[in-house]
Amino acid sequence: MADKKHDGRKIIANNKKAYHDYFVDETMEAGIQLFGTEVKSLRQGGVNLKDSYCYIEDGEIFATGVHISPYEKGNIYNRDPLREKKLLMHKREILRLLGKVGQEGVTLVPLSLYFSGSRVKLELGICRGKKLYDKREDLAKKQAARDVERYTKSRNRED
Repeated sequence: MADKKHDGRKIIANNKKAYHDYFVDETMEAGIQLFGTEVKSLRQGGVNLKDSYCYIEDGEIFATGVHISPYEKGNIYNRDPLREKKLLMHKREILRLLGKVGQEGVTLVPLSLYFSGSRVKLELGICRGKKLYDKREDLAKKQAARDVERYTKSRNRED
């Protein structure tokens, strides 16, 4: 991952479950339409991307399931935490995404939410669902890598 200071990114939240449940074919960046109290809540880290997804309707793209906790000092200005958020992309990009999502088994999933300068951006993944055996295979590979690392560390201590 790129250095946070050089590209102006400050990551707010990652969707680790998306990498477990899907193969990520491609990623894109989109702006997200938010209100002031939502941005203040994001600065405090009050967001959850776990069961979120995106859909395209009438040439616009929306993210649903992105939970932004209400800002504690926001009183009447707080919005519904689970409201659908409009994503900001060029029409040409949205039409290209619409063509890809039209394929069977392809979906749009928010992968991460971050600040790019003062603006909030959402990293969007074009994903294909994993089968249960794919998930098991990934877990087995991760476990094997952990075992090898643990073994090499213990061997280095003995030397």
